[in-house]
Amino acid sequence: MLAAFVARPIVELKQRDKSKIESILAYGDRLLIGLNTGSLRIYRINEFIDESDPEDEAQAPDGNGPQPKRNAVDLMREQEKFSKYKIELLAIVKEANLLISLSNSYVSIHDLQTFELQETFAKTKGASTFAVTSNIVKDPSTGVPSIVSRLAVAIKRRLLLWSWHDSELVSETNELTLITGIKTLTWATGSKLIAGLSSSYVLVDVTSNLVTDIVGPGSIGGAPGQDGGRFGGVSVAGMSYIGIAGSAPKPLATRLKDGELLLAKDINTFFIDTDGNSLGRRQIPWSVAPEAIGYSYPYLLALQSSKGTLEVRNPETVNVLQTISLPHATQIHVPQPNVSLAHAGKGFLVISERCIWRMRALDYDSQINALIEGEKLDEAISLIEMLEDALVKDKKGRLREIKMLKAQTLFDQRRFRESLELFADVQAPPERVIRLYPPLIAGTESSPTDDQDSKSTLSQDELETHKEKGSRAGGSLRSNHGPPVTKAEDTKPSIKSRQKNGDATGDSDALKTKETLEGRDLKFATEELRIFLVSARTKLQRFLNPDGTLKVDTMGPAEVSHQEVNSLLVKQSAGSLADREQELRDTAKLLDTTLFRAYMFASPSLVGPLFRIDNFCDPDVVNEKLIETGRYNDLVDFFYGKKLHRPALELLKKFGQRDEEDEAAPQLAGPRRTVAYLQNLPPEMIDLILEFAEWPLRKDPELGMEIFLADTENAETLPRAVVLDFLQGIDKKLAMKYLEHLIHELNDTTPEFHQRIVDLYIDGLKSNGFASEMKRALWKEKTLDFLKQSQSYQPYKALRQLSSDDPKLYEARAIVLSKMGQHKQALDIYVFKLENPDKAEEYCNQIHLTEISPTDSSSQQRRYSYLDPDDAPGVGHGPIARERLVQGRAGFGGVIGVVEPDTDELADITHAGADAVIGIELGQDADIGRADLGEALGGQRLPADVADNAGEITDGAVFGKDGRLLGALGTNAQQLHGSTPGVRRRRPSR
Repeated sequence: MLAAFVARPIVELKQRDKSKIESILAYGDRLLIGLNTGSLRIYRINEFIDESDPEDEAQAPDGNGPQPKRNAVDLMREQEKFSKYKIELLAIVKEANLLISLSNSYVSIHDLQTFELQETFAKTKGASTFAVTSNIVKDPSTGVPSIVSRLAVAIKRRLLLWSWHDSELVSETNELTLITGIKTLTWATGSKLIAGLSSSYVLVDVTSNLVTDIVGPGSIGGAPGQDGGRFGGVSVAGMSYIGIAGSAPKPLATRLKDGELLLAKDINTFFIDTDGNSLGRRQIPWSVAPEAIGYSYPYLLALQSSKGTLEVRNPETVNVLQTISLPHATQIHVPQPNVSLAHAGKGFLVISERCIWRMRALDYDSQINALIEGEKLDEAISLIEMLEDALVKDKKGRLREIKMLKAQTLFDQRRFRESLELFADVQAPPERVIRLYPPLIAGTESSPTDDQDSKSTLSQDELETHKEKGSRAGGSLRSNHGPPVTKAEDTKPSIKSRQKNGDATGDSDALKTKETLEGRDLKFATEELRIFLVSARTKLQRFLNPDGTLKVDTMGPAEVSHQEVNSLLVKQSAGSLADREQELRDTAKLLDTTLFRAYMFASPSLVGPLFRIDNFCDPDVVNEKLIETGRYNDLVDFFYGKKLHRPALELLKKFGQRDEEDEAAPQLAGPRRTVAYLQNLPPEMIDLILEFAEWPLRKDPELGMEIFLADTENAETLPRAVVLDFLQGIDKKLAMKYLEHLIHELNDTTPEFHQRIVDLYIDGLKSNGFASEMKRALWKEKTLDFLKQSQSYQPYKALRQLSSDDPKLYEARAIVLSKMGQHKQALDIYVFKLENPDKAEEYCNQIHLTEISPTDSSSQQRRYSYLDPDDAPGVGHGPIARERLVQGRAGFGGVIGVVEPDTDELADITHAGADAVIGIELGQDADIGRADLGEALGGQRLPADVADNAGEITDGAVFGKDGRLLGALGTNAQQLHGSTPGVRRRRPSR
């Protein structure tokens, strides 16, 4: 139970004193007591006495011994003839230095210093009560603030109003008449008054004279036909008053904080605002109507005279926090201003006919601790929220801690969703929440602290208290590591002990929760934990990079970031940035590892997605758990995310090389998973890639080559020379496939790669291992095309591999010679070794187009021709050779169609000899007739007439002087000079 106030009697009338206390007034350090004899006693209140320990004696200033103990109050004087009748009510108008009293049904004003009577308001004859208020009001026209005090006096149904403006009494008196007799008056604001009538309440605006009925439950004053009270319009208690005492309970009212008011009549209550509107708060469950109510910040007070007790309640929760025994007490007096921060902790007074108690308020931190110790966590939370920040040490931190204790209590009660939501709301450290779970979820964090250690933090008095309370759970409780605990241990430690330990690991009920949390309860609790951990994980990512380093640049203001970081830690971090970084890494590891366990227990399918994002899971825990459950595919994903590539690849190799598919890991069968894994490794891990790429390449070469041929950045940026050497060591075909990919798809022009693929192509040409001639032909075609098109290999290196005696290599050798500029030798191969006039002619045409510049200004161009085939090696003499050349359409003569590119005339043939090859230089343009041509050809006649114009030359053969074939005219020449303007041909008649 809360100990918010301590009652101490400060004034007690002696037995020989026959007076009775009727009224009191406290202001400053003065206490005025009105007696039934009409006397007024004035006391001074001693504020600085030590009331916590009345046995202590203060030391004298000179230190020579104890100083006599001071009294709580000192009687200063007694005004015996203050009034002829009992003094029923006292109040002050401090600004006007006036004391106001109610005696003999009249309201009088006195001097506050001398207490001499100044005036008795004659209009107040028959007054039953009054109320005074003082407020600072700004003048609406000038805006100048002034102190306005108002006095409201109830005379049966009439309401009289006086006012003072800056100590000056306003001569005008306002009067209102209400529907029934006025029983009580309470100021709601500086200008609004609550009047408790015989049957209802009204709100009176004294500035506009507007009277508003307040509609409330039951006897508060419901609308016609309304019966909203807890026991109807008249309660059992009310009937007892009517039947026995002959009168109903008074309508009571008191101001609360923030413009709230409480109306109470009989056992019905009604919370309203200053406009008379309901606040929607539940009624106070009184069984007996209170004699008086009041408000001492921040508590609601109710005096139960029939019980002789004072109740201290929370106005928010309306629960009783403290009950104080005060026999025969009849009134509550709270010094003004009772609703402001200035009143906080100053206490109040309770009055009986013979005694006045001073209710000293304990400091609020002690009150909060008492509520926590009494396990009234909701009340502690409500109290902290009601108090101003200045009244509580570290209000924000205390509130967070108590809410975490409440969440822990909810967890013990199996209210997991409420518990975890509250933990999330207050941003509880993940470690604290995780410790509530059994080892299946929390791992080693769940291992309970030695129960004896936690008990040792309690005092002997606390242990005795717990022995008396007994175990809330009942029965004996077995620890995790020993026999049943003793009777002294079979009690629930106070929440205070939880705070000392910093968590619940020393709490018996918490241990019981972890031991018995299983089945559906555990699964439901784990589902809620998942949500909490994901939220905490998101918050943690604001401070940690994926590699575990601290995000210093995004931490924000130092104070704010420090608080946010500390909210993730059980112990407050006060170290350097490096220490904070390590603490956060440890928290992240615990959080992700616990999340992994939670997924494995409740939703194993979510483990994979967790591993595919950056995480801080403990590799040892994950490895052990996944192997235990046979989730090897998830283990591979985890290894990849943690960059533990070697263990992952070894696991893939282990399952991939098995001949039969493993039921535990069907996804890992074969090389496909390994290939996909290797494709995602960066180029700098080339050694590891090549180490584990060999077995997929040998088992499934086509699939294995996807490691190096895939259209990905990783594959394209691998060190190509290293990969090529590796592949060539396994199989030359794989190396050639990789080279073709580099050259044809990635357009790599590295000379080394071009040379190596040329070497591989030539080796293929030399081999006899083709399955069919068609495959050989395709290989040859591919080789020759590459030799022609590539400009990056070194022809002389290729030529060394091309034997001049191997017919399979003739054409390749001719192409390489051509690359080297050895056109004569190349043409020699086409003509005499391959005996292919078409290719020879094609070669000649190619050389003409590629090596003779069409923009050359020189009119003389050089041509090559074989003039004397008989002298050429490998051709032979006689009619057979000549016929062979003629049947080949004399293609070789195409090169001696000695036609100037820009004329239709034939050039002089200035020289013709017996050499196998001569160069005919084209001279100046000249007209060559039939005779001249014959002369040039040694006087021999042509087989066909040659027109005077070169454009009329017919197809035919040109022979040398010895009768040998010299060349061809006509069509073949046309083919050579088809693009030359000015040359005309005419086909002979057949």
